[in-house]
Amino acid sequence: MEFLERSLLFLAIFVTFLCSSQAYVFYVGGRKGWSVNPSEEYNHWAERNRFQVNDTLVFKYEKGQNSVLVVSKEAYSNCNVESPIQKFADGNTEFKFDRSGPFFFIAGNADSCRKGQRLIVVVLALRNAPLAPTPAVPGKAPPPSPLSESPEGSTSSAPSPAPTQHAAAPAPHAAAPALAGPVVWVLAVGFGVSMVLGN
Repeated sequence: MEFLERSLLFLAIFVTFLCSSQAYVFYVGGRKGWSVNPSEEYNHWAERNRFQVNDTLVFKYEKGQNSVLVVSKEAYSNCNVESPIQKFADGNTEFKFDRSGPFFFIAGNADSCRKGQRLIVVVLALRNAPLAPTPAVPGKAPPPSPLSESPEGSTSSAPSPAPTQHAAAPAPHAAAPALAGPVVWVLAVGFGVSMVLGN
């Protein structure tokens, strides 16, 4: 019986880990693939998705007629195809994100790039699971704001300035399957079995 309980616990932990560590595949351009004059601008498409480290972009295009270049921000802005960071011309390019931050892609033909065949993808930073907020203690005042020194040398209690731009919250991971239900189900079954077995 102890073996069964341990097996169920291991299974629940494994399924939870598996569900939280999946990488996703995104097809750039959808059915049309990587092409000039896409039905939706590539950057608009990228803004609607959430990209994470280990996700993969798939660029489908006609081999010998097109290519994909990974370039610097400056080369992206100028459609400069001369010195790419990486060049792909196989017709079915898979590019896996190995770090967070911006990635810049353009067509291997500068004219195609100028016609809209370019893409910026921002990959989200790796983060640990968020900590639960600490509940406020009733009757306790919040700590005073820190003192800041004014240009004249006197100190004053002044809040730091508010940011001038507010970034929109990232969209949910578009390619993510709904796995919370099965995880909860497996955990509930495991708990139920351990209760029945008399633990």
